Formats: sequence, C-alpha cells, structure tokens
Amino acid sequence: MIKRESILLISFMAAPAISHAEGPVNAGERPNIVFILADDLGWKDLVCYGNKHYETPSLDALAQNGIRFTQAYAACPVSSPTRASIMTGKYPARLKLTNFIAGNRTDDSSPVLPAEWKPYLEAKEKTIAELLKNQGYTTGMVGKWHLGGEDSIAPWNQGFDYSRMIGKNGLDYYNYSIFIDSYKNEFIDKGTEYLTDKLTEYGVEFIEKNKKKPFFLYLAYSAPHVGIVPRSDKLMKYFFKYGQSEEKFNPNYAAVIESLDEGVGKVLEKLKKEGLLANTLIIFTSDNGGLGLDELGPVPTSMLPLKKWKGHVYEGGIRVPAIVSWEGRIKQGITSEFIFSTIDYLPTFCELTGIKQLPENVDGVSILKEFLEPGSETMADRPLFWHYPHFSNQLGRPAGAVRLGQYKLVELYESNKLELYDLEIDISESTDLSEKMPGKTDELYRLLKDWRMRVDANMPVLKGK
Repeated sequence: MIKRESILLISFMAAPAISHAEGPVNAGERPNIVFILADDLGWKDLVCYGNKHYETPSLDALAQNGIRFTQAYAACPVSSPTRASIMTGKYPARLKLTNFIAGNRTDDSSPVLPAEWKPYLEAKEKTIAELLKNQGYTTGMVGKWHLGGEDSIAPWNQGFDYSRMIGKNGLDYYNYSIFIDSYKNEFIDKGTEYLTDKLTEYGVEFIEKNKKKPFFLYLAYSAPHVGIVPRSDKLMKYFFKYGQSEEKFNPNYAAVIESLDEGVGKVLEKLKKEGLLANTLIIFTSDNGGLGLDELGPVPTSMLPLKKWKGHVYEGGIRVPAIVSWEGRIKQGITSEFIFSTIDYLPTFCELTGIKQLPENVDGVSILKEFLEPGSETMADRPLFWHYPHFSNQLGRPAGAVRLGQYKLVELYESNKLELYDLEIDISESTDLSEKMPGKTDELYRLLKDWRMRVDANMPVLKGK
C-alpha cells in the first residue's frame, strides 16, 4: 500500500514533481549507488517518520523526493550481522555471524549459553563491492566496518578501492582514528575534528574523485551510536526545546542526529553540484533499532509505539527507517508499506547494474521493481526471518522470529515459548494470539524451524551439555 505525503518540503533538492518514473532501467546500465547507513538510528528518529523534537531537513527532503518505507527491516537487532547481510545478501544465520563483533555477554541465571558464532565476515564471502567492482564500478567504503579486524577481511581486501575505516576509539566522536586504505596509513584525531563531519568529508572526496565514472559509495556513519557526544554549536536549542515539551527526549542525541542529517545534506549537495542526481540511486537506512535504555549514558531514544529496542527481535529492535530516492526514476513523496529486509539490497543492486549471476546461497531478492513502480509488488507470501541466539548488551535474550504477511511469530529460545502477533492491528506487539490462533502459530513455527534447518542456524547450548 502506498500513499502520497501531504508534507510540503522546500529543499536544495527541490525539483518539478513527476508522476511516474522515466522508463525502466535498461540491462547493463550503470547508475551510481550511494548507500548511507546510520548506526542505531531508531524507526521514528527522523521528522519525516513522526519525530517532533529533532531537526532533519536533509533526510526529510530526501524522503519527499523519493519513497519512505514504513516496514523496512534490519536482518538482525544488532550491528555487525546486519552489515554482513548488506554486504552479502545473506541472512546472518547462514553466515554464522549472529552477534556484534566482540559480543560475548552471558547470563548466569539462564539455562542456556549463547550459540557459538564467527565474529567476522569470512574472506570467502563475495561482497557487493566485489561484484560491482567486477562490473566496472569504483567502490568506496567510509566509516564503520565492524565485520572483523584482520587485514584479509578489511574493506580494502573485500572489494573496496577507496577505504576510510574507523579505527581506534570508534565509540568516541573525537580522539578517534581512521585507517586509509590499509593499516599502515592512519589519520589520528587530536580532539578537533568531529567524527561525523570527517566521514562526510571523506564521502564528498570520494564522489569528487570518481564523478566521471560509475561508483558505489557505502557511507557507514557511526552516529547516533553511544557515546552520545554532540557538537556544542548544535546543542543549546535542544535544551530550550526540552523545557517546552511535555514529551521528554535526549537533547544530546538530537544534536548528534542533526549532525548526521547535515552530513547527508552535504553529500546530496555534492551530487547535485556535479549533476549526478539523475544518475544516482540513493538509499538511507539504519543497521538496527534505536537504543531505548541506559548504556554509556542516559537513554538516547524511544521506539514507542514499537516494542523494545536494539538487541531484541521485537519490532523496536529490527524495524528501521529506509528512504530511497533517484531523481527522474523514482516517484516523489511516496510512503510505502512494502515489507523487505537488508538482505534484499545486494540482489537489487545486481539487477540494477546488469549482474545476472548472484553468489551462491543469496537469501535476498531484488526489489528494484518496487523502487521504480511503488505498489507493483506485494510479496505477501514471502516470509522474513530473524535469529539472535545471544544475550545482547541491551537486555535482549536468545530468540528468533518470522514474519509472514501481517503475522509475526517470536520464539524465546530459553523456554521455547511462542508468541504470535498481528502487526496490522497491533504494531506494539502487546497481544499474544498464540493460544487463540494455534493454526497460524503452528504454520509460522514450522516456517521458522524449517528455515533454521536450511541455513544451519547456530543455536544456544543447554548448560551442562
């Protein structure tokens, strides 16, 4: 289902409204792709998603110039697995990369230990950068990699021609380092260059260097991940807003998001200046839900009306903002309820660029047609799966989930308890229907178990075994 937005936005990207895309993409055509990934950005952390406190004019304008998806999903409720799904088009369970790198929390009170897993993306996996590079693209990676630290699996050895990877002190917005194309060349900040601004600078530099040939830019911001360290010049107005609002929010978090939005705006300005918007597919999304509890400081954000937050397989942990824009090719001002996952980006980019042979065992499907002709696809009979057999730092517990159409099943691995929700009428997952609808519960549970068997999912281990 799609609907026209009534919001009127004035922006640097403003263009005459178009009622339809200017024809299909031809096989072998090589448009640029700019994929921008936020870190821990919640589903409603942008003004265009209903936030009343923050200021996100660049991303709101991007949504007005394209499609704003309301039922887009991350493949996992934590960072590294979702990033791996974007790179490979595969479910994290298939990759055995099911937790964030360095994730090792256990719970003495639990009957299970977390599943064994691989804290890295294996070098044998074919990434979207490698595929596009073979297709004649120049490939750039800027920001948070978070898929393993060995040189053989760093971005410069995973298909990226241009790499600016966050190194030391990655949770700080100052006093960090950036590895430039190798571990031998390192930029070290001395507390003067705000990390979000530095990543934007690299993204703009990559576009400048490669504007005359097809390129793929993967710009993975670290914002708004904790610690929440804002630029001081953006903070005071949110303190004033805080005192005027009945609904409380985190002013530091708001300022961090404004810097993120400003960075996206500068990237879009560069594309416009170079006349590249008509030949560039732009995607903005997040790696998982926002953080809804104290972790390295006060609570950053709220997922309400969604249940829970980052680290949980409930909607607050996996439903994410997703905006897609392509001047002259994608309709403007569309809100879409189309359901898809981060596993779908790789096959979509492959279809877009004429790559016909996908790597083995890709789980995603191309959704290019839905981008170009919103409302043309439903995929109502296609299930999506989640598998998190760990204890998250955000108090999430080992669990799995499957969504098919309007229904979602959650399995709690410690107790084997099943929960069934109708997301069409209960977005908050507040009413468990498993006992009232045993047939639907059994149907989805069979799907989840069969899928885990097909991908050889790593399961928690009973203690003492």
